[in-house]
Amino acid sequence: MKSCLPLMIQGTHSDAGKSALVTALCRIFVQDGFKTAPFKSQNMALNSYITVDGKEIGRAQGVQAEACRIDATTDMNPILIKPSGVNHSQIVVHGKPFRNMEAGEYRQDFFQEGLKLIRESYERLASSYERTIIEGAGSPAEVNLNDRELVNMRVAQIADAPVILVGDIEKGGVFASLVGTLQLLEAEDRKRVVGVIINKFRGDVTLLQPGLTWFEEYTGVPVLGVVPYIDNLFIEAEDSVVLSRYTSQKDDTKDLDIAVIRLPMISNFTDIDPFFEEEDCHVRFVKSVDELGDPDLVIIPGSKNTIEDMQFLQNTGLANRILNLVDQGVAVFGICGGYQILGETISDPYGVESALQSIDGLGLIPMKTTMTQEKTTVRSEGIAYVGEEVIPVSGYEIHMGESLFEKECQHLIHLSDRSEGFISPNHQIIGTYFHGIFHNDHFREVLLNELRLKKGLEPIENRVSFARKKEEGFDLLAQVVREHVQIDRIYQIMTDYQEGELDAVNFNMSK
Repeated sequence: MKSCLPLMIQGTHSDAGKSALVTALCRIFVQDGFKTAPFKSQNMALNSYITVDGKEIGRAQGVQAEACRIDATTDMNPILIKPSGVNHSQIVVHGKPFRNMEAGEYRQDFFQEGLKLIRESYERLASSYERTIIEGAGSPAEVNLNDRELVNMRVAQIADAPVILVGDIEKGGVFASLVGTLQLLEAEDRKRVVGVIINKFRGDVTLLQPGLTWFEEYTGVPVLGVVPYIDNLFIEAEDSVVLSRYTSQKDDTKDLDIAVIRLPMISNFTDIDPFFEEEDCHVRFVKSVDELGDPDLVIIPGSKNTIEDMQFLQNTGLANRILNLVDQGVAVFGICGGYQILGETISDPYGVESALQSIDGLGLIPMKTTMTQEKTTVRSEGIAYVGEEVIPVSGYEIHMGESLFEKECQHLIHLSDRSEGFISPNHQIIGTYFHGIFHNDHFREVLLNELRLKKGLEPIENRVSFARKKEEGFDLLAQVVREHVQIDRIYQIMTDYQEGELDAVNFNMSK
């Protein structure tokens, strides 16, 4: 038997729940005493994660490593694809920008190189861990892409991994999706599918039982579990598709109204996650003047294409509306690309992100930004000064631009070797390159209590601990999956598969 036993999770489509299930299994396997690591060969995402050595990987794999209680490395996600425009993406290889490519160019020119580095990365992980939980992407039944895919069944072949297929019942048609996926797989790939899990179920599972029985009889593939929908699960999301779940409407039952601008090229929107756990805050994502309304705080988040997102603000009228709100005393906070947008100009002389070489920003910070060809990726910590408050903060930086101030101003954060960010004297305008700034509990408490005092509300002390909430989220997810998935059977399947003792699934489906 191999020293490292792999298991791969694939889905019938994007957002089927693969990442969450991998995260749950990572925590379960670690709880059961196995040294475990996540792996995703190729990830397309705008939410990224910085490793301890300053490399950029997909956020999901960083979160999954946290669930495993280990430090993330680039071997866990050797290829990261970050869309930067229509049909264009930045290819990040082992945490560093490789080059910008069109989709066809990537498939044609990068396939063999990608396959080699994926194999090498997985082999290094397998030599260091007892279990690997591998995540696929999209669907393994994309027949138009499968000849050169680098993330589903080809990776299962590299790892010689059994595959569990996940279907999302919330979207409807789960049995059709599962059966259709199985039917479209090549015969050799179908043999790897050792079971299915149905995800996000609501209601009485006994009503689903006739369908489960039919599925097993029709396909010969066992149903290994039905995972219920988990309300208010505190696990960071990666794909911007989840933003569609958030409202743009104000909630008058909450004391504080926080409006996040939903930029077309929004990135690292998990910066906002801690506000969802605050009882007095309502967070909404907005993309028009009508949706923006009159919030207490406007947040301009990170962007993968700052110039084009600034154009979006101008074209929609949001730029002028934000300036009007500032005149009315509303607070504005910019992070990374949003921080650059708050400045006077954004220039891109090398065409790093955009064909447009320069654009005016909102002019709220006396700062000019120039896009550089070298990307800054680093974990950082320093001291934030907010009025009389002196607050230790940590975060991570991912940006291509260099921002220079036109005149003396107050910086938000002071590090050992430099000062960073901006805070206006009245604390109304704040900007920083620090992703994760709101994950610092005391900083978030000070910010929110200043908003409360401005509205004549009493401050709230001892707010929720983000770190504790994250750990509780991992444990809750693991507990629910344990209760509704046959974990012991999965362990046995993994062992039997590698020892060649697993009986081949008898597919009864007619073509």
